[in-house]
Amino acid sequence: MNRKFFALLLTGFLIFTTFSYWSSVQAETQVKPQQSITPKFISSQKLKLEGDGKPFIPPGLERGAKPDESDSRGIPTGIDNRTPMFSHKYPWSAIGRIKGTTDGGGYYCTGTLIAANLVLTNAHCVIDHETGKLSTKIQFLPNVIDGHYEDIAETKEVYYGTDFKESKDLSPNDWAILKINQPLGRKYGYLGTKSIASATLVRNQKAFYFVGYSGDFPNDNYQEYFSAGPGWTASYEAGCSIVGEKDGFLLHDCATAAGSSGSPIVGVIGGDPYIVALNNGEEKNLKTGQDIINYAVKISTIEEASRGN
Repeated sequence: MNRKFFALLLTGFLIFTTFSYWSSVQAETQVKPQQSITPKFISSQKLKLEGDGKPFIPPGLERGAKPDESDSRGIPTGIDNRTPMFSHKYPWSAIGRIKGTTDGGGYYCTGTLIAANLVLTNAHCVIDHETGKLSTKIQFLPNVIDGHYEDIAETKEVYYGTDFKESKDLSPNDWAILKINQPLGRKYGYLGTKSIASATLVRNQKAFYFVGYSGDFPNDNYQEYFSAGPGWTASYEAGCSIVGEKDGFLLHDCATAAGSSGSPIVGVIGGDPYIVALNNGEEKNLKTGQDIINYAVKISTIEEASRGN
């Protein structure tokens, strides 16, 4: 039987909503309004990252091994391997929700602090891969749990790996680094980034974890415990694997859904968390809709462009 594949369906490219949706979410914590900033888009060739890519834990911020620790209630074990991320401790504190605005409305993705004022995500989370239009406003909300958050930062500059002008397909350069107007990494910490050979990643099966604001989570097992609805609490999955490499992409088996674009695939190295790959898309069977494999951007691709190598 000839199977047709829906290749490279963007995982989480833009759950579009209207502005009324954003204003109607009652669970959002009220934060001090800020002046709206229109981000400036800059080619990756002009970005020179400082530092050595190591993670940072702010003094006084506790470190937690479990993403689901809580002092108020427990969450029952479900069939889905994903569990809610509702810890305020590091490293979970450094992962957050990207809230963007385009001419067509609003969308969200996932992003991770990698420096005091830098957030790593996908290019398709800030540039419409179909139209090439740029987002007119991009905000970063760290450590959103059930719609609640303490801080919100505006994006001043966007450094991108691709603008999708050469091809509308998913790209192995589908990454973007947001320069935000607040040094939130000093408060929430930030993860390191580490380029690891693909063969080494593949050999270490079930060694990685994945955190993302998926549009299908909290799922049926957990919805009754959250009031803000799907996409407002990140899901956590342990035991993910990088299963291969294809056409410049890494292939992975972490559970993804709309909203989890830009999510980090994390490995614990020397006791510290490092982003080893960046989730960016999936491949489906066109007839059945079944997921075949998920795609990720290599950290080496980002480092070579942003560090001028």
